Amino acid sequence: MSDQILNDMAEMRRTDKSDMLAFCTKAEHNYRESARNAEKLKLEYPQPKNVVIAGMGGSAIGGEILKDYTRDVAKAPIEISREYTLPAYADKNSLVVLASYSGDTEETLSSFVDALNRKCMIFCLSSGGNLIQYAKKLSVPYLQVESGMPPRGAMPHMFVPLLKCMEKVRLIPGFSAEFAETLDVLHDISDENQPTRPSDENFSKKLALNLLGMVPVVYGFGIYRGAALRYKQQFNENAKVPAKWEYFSELNHNETMGWESAQGLAKGYGVVFLRDDAEPVEIRSRIETTKALMQTAVSNMFEVWAQGKSDLAKMLSTILLGDFASVYLALVRGVDPTPVNTVTVMKEKIEQNGVKRRILQKLDKISAR
Repeated sequence: MSDQILNDMAEMRRTDKSDMLAFCTKAEHNYRESARNAEKLKLEYPQPKNVVIAGMGGSAIGGEILKDYTRDVAKAPIEISREYTLPAYADKNSLVVLASYSGDTEETLSSFVDALNRKCMIFCLSSGGNLIQYAKKLSVPYLQVESGMPPRGAMPHMFVPLLKCMEKVRLIPGFSAEFAETLDVLHDISDENQPTRPSDENFSKKLALNLLGMVPVVYGFGIYRGAALRYKQQFNENAKVPAKWEYFSELNHNETMGWESAQGLAKGYGVVFLRDDAEPVEIRSRIETTKALMQTAVSNMFEVWAQGKSDLAKMLSTILLGDFASVYLALVRGVDPTPVNTVTVMKEKIEQNGVKRRILQKLDKISAR
């Protein structure tokens, strides 16, 4: 029965009311368009000593992917801040990227105030809202991206400009060659995992069916650390299921012990390993050893293999497969993947505390100087 749902286009359309699948099938197009938009970016800052990307949820994941991708080439440390304030070291030599797709994220607006008070170099990335409004008022560099999407669906538009930003301030070399290959790989993945392809020929549908009724646990490593986090977030928001993530080799120093005497507790988990044909021998040894040790506790283990040659293609191919799987898991559960009602209610209730209003008042005072 579950298999039939994912092979019934009419049923999938009825459940996927806002067409979340389109963000997967049109990934190549969305990344291509985001690159065109990013060419508008103008930054004339000197090379910063450090970079802080302030954002939350789907607006922050691009920063995590950037951090993994640039780890071995970036000429300054990159940190992701998910707080109301910036780290203590942020100063005039720091580049602070304020990333909020809606432009109204409370924590990010608060970090904007903090960055202004510390006279940091600032760049705003958003589809609009208060973030773009105050960036214009204060003559702060910004890039406005396409609006009207769920933040998690806007990842291409929130990630590629970060690459261009790092290139503009001379922290990373050009990435155009890797990006061209990435577009080709994303095109192939979208074709191979599109909703019209039957489940017995569709990797993402198979993964979703195998994870049905389980709590997904996603293990990444190296450049797939942020990818594992993305899987967790997508399973949460699209499929509306609990999920967790960890990464090698840190998980071998704590997480692995959690399976040792789990017995019946482990039966409700499905563990997904993010893999790479070129993974370092030390990591491959850890993954294979971990799998062998877990077999007595967890029988539901799956692997997602990266595609492409460049790091960028491998990372984004892995992420796209997870995006597809999370939506298919929602559909096989009979759940509309787009609405995030609990998050919406949470934001509405929290806004009643008046914090956001006070943050905007501070921005008004700074604008009036």
